[in-house]
Amino acid sequence: MNGQGGRGGRGGRGGLGGTVSPQDRGVPGGRPPGLALTLVACAAGAGLIILALRQDWAHAVFTAPHPLPAQDISVSGQQLVPLASALALAALACLAAVIATRSLARRVAGVVLAALGAWATVVAVLPIQASAVLAAARAQAASGAPGGSTTSGTSSGGTAHVLIIAGAAGHAVMTGTPWRAAAVCGGIAIVLTGLATAWRGPRWAVMGARFQGGSGGMGSPGRGGTPGGRPPGASTETIWESLSRDVDPTLDAGADRQDVPGGRTPG
Repeated sequence: MNGQGGRGGRGGRGGLGGTVSPQDRGVPGGRPPGLALTLVACAAGAGLIILALRQDWAHAVFTAPHPLPAQDISVSGQQLVPLASALALAALACLAAVIATRSLARRVAGVVLAALGAWATVVAVLPIQASAVLAAARAQAASGAPGGSTTSGTSSGGTAHVLIIAGAAGHAVMTGTPWRAAAVCGGIAIVLTGLATAWRGPRWAVMGARFQGGSGGMGSPGRGGTPGGRPPGASTETIWESLSRDVDPTLDAGADRQDVPGGRTPG
């Protein structure tokens, strides 16, 4: 009865070798929901920034001399604030550090993640000058990229390769306020995930920690207190002799004596 009780006390995950860490206790798969939510929120925030930057944020209208029609060129957020896209991609790359690191290093990764999100938010919030819109439109027209139209209508393909007449007066029309707000929300989401990582990150699971600390693998203490689950002072011959007697060599000495007839220790 005592021997069975001793084995029963080692049942469950702890009985498979190694202790159960606090972050693994009661969480399926050993991965707390906080880490998963952080990864999803950060990826969603970065994706929202990239999506918003691909939309039209402004239009540049150039008035050509009569009788030529005016030229309307759409300008995307990527053309106006390319830095925000780079910061969003950097935040996605920083997620790898959040997953792979632990303790202080994970806190540092969280601070860096929050800084990237704050920087992207500031870039999206800053006012856009009309001169920047006109310059981006002229660069687009010079490169031959489609995206413009005339006031009389667009080409059959929906876009036209515009040519800005030299000396044509131009003015900017800001139309991307909703998408700028979406980019700001994405940056705030990255900031919040970074702060959450810096605050609670060290309590989350680490990639490979369950195998190293709970499976009795290479370099992890087993039930006997030594790597691989070998009891202290046990030799290879003693282990094989215990196995031949149907005795678990990784059990404590007290449990071994109760498993062997007559209460004698194997060997």
